[in-house]
Amino acid sequence: MIPAYFWLVPLSGVSVLWVAAHFFRMMKGEPAGTDRMIEIATYVRNGAMAYLKQQYKIVALVFMVMAIFLALLAYRFHLQSEWVPFAFWTAGFGSGLAGFIGMKTATEASSRAAFAASKSLNHGLRVAFRSGAVMGLSVVGLALLDYSFWFLVLNLFDRTVLLPNDRMVVITGTMLTFAIGASLQALFARVGGGIFTKAADVGADLVGKVERGIPEDDPRNPATIADNVGDNVGDVAGMGADLYESYSGAILAAAALGATAFVRGTSELQMKAILLPVLIGAVGAILSIVGIFVVRTEEGASTRALLRSLGNGVKLSGVCILLASLALLYLLNIPNFWGIWGALAIGLLAGEVIGKVSEYYTSQAYFPTRHVAKQAQTGPATVIIGGIGLGMLSTAAPVIVVVLATLLAFSCVQGLGGERDIIMGLYGVSIAAVGMLSTLGITMATDAYGPIADNAGGNAEMSGLGEAVRKRTDALDALGNTTAATGKGLAIGSAALTALALLASYMGAIKGSLLNMGKEFIILNGTSISVGALTLGDIINYYQIHLLNPKVLMGLFIGAMLSFLFCGLSINAVGRAAASMINEVRRQFREIAGIMENKAVPDYARCVKISTRAAQREMLMPSVIAVIFPVIIGILLGVAGVVGLLGGALSSGFVLAIFMANSGGAWDNAKKYIEEGAMGGKGSESHKAAVIGDTVGDPFKDTAGPSLNILIKLMSIVSLIVVGVTITFS
Repeated sequence: MIPAYFWLVPLSGVSVLWVAAHFFRMMKGEPAGTDRMIEIATYVRNGAMAYLKQQYKIVALVFMVMAIFLALLAYRFHLQSEWVPFAFWTAGFGSGLAGFIGMKTATEASSRAAFAASKSLNHGLRVAFRSGAVMGLSVVGLALLDYSFWFLVLNLFDRTVLLPNDRMVVITGTMLTFAIGASLQALFARVGGGIFTKAADVGADLVGKVERGIPEDDPRNPATIADNVGDNVGDVAGMGADLYESYSGAILAAAALGATAFVRGTSELQMKAILLPVLIGAVGAILSIVGIFVVRTEEGASTRALLRSLGNGVKLSGVCILLASLALLYLLNIPNFWGIWGALAIGLLAGEVIGKVSEYYTSQAYFPTRHVAKQAQTGPATVIIGGIGLGMLSTAAPVIVVVLATLLAFSCVQGLGGERDIIMGLYGVSIAAVGMLSTLGITMATDAYGPIADNAGGNAEMSGLGEAVRKRTDALDALGNTTAATGKGLAIGSAALTALALLASYMGAIKGSLLNMGKEFIILNGTSISVGALTLGDIINYYQIHLLNPKVLMGLFIGAMLSFLFCGLSINAVGRAAASMINEVRRQFREIAGIMENKAVPDYARCVKISTRAAQREMLMPSVIAVIFPVIIGILLGVAGVVGLLGGALSSGFVLAIFMANSGGAWDNAKKYIEEGAMGGKGSESHKAAVIGDTVGDPFKDTAGPSLNILIKLMSIVSLIVVGVTITFS
């Protein structure tokens, strides 16, 4: 029986998609600028669409192979639900579509935002920000509709013969495995887009700025169009797919834990616990729109004032969500609703604190980034040392925040103790993850706004709009660098909480897999125990999941190693692609006479092609790791080894991702700070040193770092899907 309040979810999904379409129409109604501005925007749009088309071809082939594997597990070996091979495609499609919508909007908005900035700073901010909101709202709307569709399908057509409450455990567990489609698509989008954009960015910076002494977005720079294309395919399409996966994964993990936590309660209470996470998401999606409308600024506003403008919108949405969620919990009449609301509030607060920490360490308005800029006066080596040290120091606060959030959210919902209360506590942690992402509609708008502002600045530079316009777009761009770092911090923090919930769900999936395999009893300590009556403690004891088991320790080491292996492969891929780009840019300056005198047009298309080929070639190996290792470790080391693997990847990947995101953001904004006139300004030796620091940070913050949170969750979901293989063949 589908409760009436469920229909709030699809209604909310349709509503926010309608608002996203409204914002898109408003953006299209803005003037696109001069003929030159339109020409440049067309170059970027065509390059971005060509890249995305090529990437989706490769991803489709990988998805076909994966679908065959999932079909074999489901239909040949009966180790997986028969619905998974189909839902795998819809989740991947939703993730890819979210990225496509965001990129389509961003490439249309860049020239319009630049032209709007020629009128006023506030007009430029509004066009860029509301264009970013198109993707933020599209992500949550598509995710809510995908959840609604499969929840209805499984409840209406999945006729597994089980007790009603056990049936909901199976259904939510099945839905959780659907997230592999979104995760796999997101990883390809993040890694491939990151390689593309950073190869072009490094080539444009090192040859253009350092060697030739021309601006990054100067039309004489052959890599400048590829750089602008990269902003869209990496920071927009990649980010959209990434946060679609984060949002879906958090809601699905919370729903699965809700079904398990309330399996011994009434069917009505269990249904409320299952739907609560997605209802919070639905309410948050609607209330994010309120915050979007209040974002505005004044002419000549500083970076800190601009940050405050965006922050006001996010805070307003957060407060509205807290109040609405309390009313929702009261109306649903869920036991301990104050505790659950407390977990939600803790998640929201933790997300805000992590965002502020990222802002502090990466914005040129604060001491840490200005200190890195100051170190540019003594050369690139000290800039790099300063950025690495800053990134390492910046990990402390987010880790402590996540630890405290986990402890407090667990305690809010845990109750009086006992095993069932452990599951209840973990349900509280998963609700905190949902709370952290409940404002995604607006927080993602602040993130997607950044690449639009960056492209607007490039368009203004190449179109020769004048110093006053460029100053405004530079202010918007610098703000975008900080909001991007804040968005990455939020994604990484939510990934840590979601991965913990997924790890708990893995333990529950073991029991479900044993039942699906027809195993009725296990022998534990000489006693025969019914599989249906297994507790969490029984499973832990049966598979010896503790630190004294060498298999757990081996899994921990391998999981920790995988984070560094993944980053090494990604960063080296950027290095190889950037080397090809640098050689091509140098060749064009050398062989095409008249580029520097503006008498000849560079071959922009060739640079775009080099980045595209490199991204397609290099993105496969890092992505394969997440799929292959949980299977291999499961077969070699069993359940204990997989739990160790996931724990090691979570702990090392979380800290490493924060370090990389904040180091890269600080280097980027230190360069921007110098370009604003500090330490000698543009063209100075300090500026050249800061540019080198920025190029080192590029793959940190836009390729390896943001991909790690997807790696953590994808490995967890693959482990869930192949748990039957692990049990059968280990």
